[in-house]
Amino acid sequence: MRGKSVIEPIKIDLLIIGGGPAGISAAIWAKRLGVNHLLLEARSEIGGQLTDIHNKIIDYPGRIVQNGVELQEHFKQHAQKIAFNVETECKVDWVDWDKKRISSNKNAIYEFRSILVTTGSSPRKLRVPGEQEMIDRNEVYSATRDKDKFKGKEVAVIGGGDRAFEGALLLAEAGSNVTLIHRSEQFKARKEFTDPVIQHANINVITNTVVTNIQGGNRKQLTLATLESTSTVTVDAVFIRIGVEPNTYAFKDGISLDDEGYITCTSVGETSLPYVYAAGDVCTRPLLSSIASSVGQGMTAVKCLSFYLNN
Repeated sequence: MRGKSVIEPIKIDLLIIGGGPAGISAAIWAKRLGVNHLLLEARSEIGGQLTDIHNKIIDYPGRIVQNGVELQEHFKQHAQKIAFNVETECKVDWVDWDKKRISSNKNAIYEFRSILVTTGSSPRKLRVPGEQEMIDRNEVYSATRDKDKFKGKEVAVIGGGDRAFEGALLLAEAGSNVTLIHRSEQFKARKEFTDPVIQHANINVITNTVVTNIQGGNRKQLTLATLESTSTVTVDAVFIRIGVEPNTYAFKDGISLDDEGYITCTSVGETSLPYVYAAGDVCTRPLLSSIASSVGQGMTAVKCLSFYLNN
């Protein structure tokens, strides 16, 4: 009887986990500094959340682009010219912190000397019945891209921050009848968004209310709950804009996270373990997050890790 084949670990000095702007910047610098590195990206191509940005990007120095996909193309071309080491469609299954090993879905084990976590963040979910089914039907919309699709129709926007209010305003200006639902009377959105939304004839703002259920296909019935009662509203589309959450689940048992799941680190990205750094949205809250800051953090972290590896 043959024994199980042993997977020989691939030895890497620096593993970069996540191929968004922070990870791409880090890989460029790792290549430039001569660090033995590998970037692991779960998706089929690098770029991270850039594909989810449908509005014009005007705040990335040297480039004004129409959307995230256009900027992603520039990043991909840069990556090809630099030729850093990258493995796409490669998702982390587990981390053995004692042996310093990572296993991936590609039946590979990587033995590392250091890690840079750049896994970014994902839209926060309501986690109510019917939500995942709606996502599985690919009923995930962008107010910028899809506003004309819902002209003359009923839509619900859930949230109280800039994205929720800006989205509600875009949809209303395009002719949608918008119900904006928020769990409290306090909004995180800036005044430049709150004032026109509250005053808009096509927007009905409902506060102190949470969505507890989403039912239906083409038309969706939302169950709304307050402290006193429950009610329903029927809409053609639901835009969930309740913030983001960091993609840190795979690392929660090895490094310190704060109460919202963000990696706690120093100003240069060092975490609770000296050989693990973090950069980008995985350790930066939305208020201070940007593509430019992620790129800078990726560079800083790799420079610091190169010092660590050399010493």
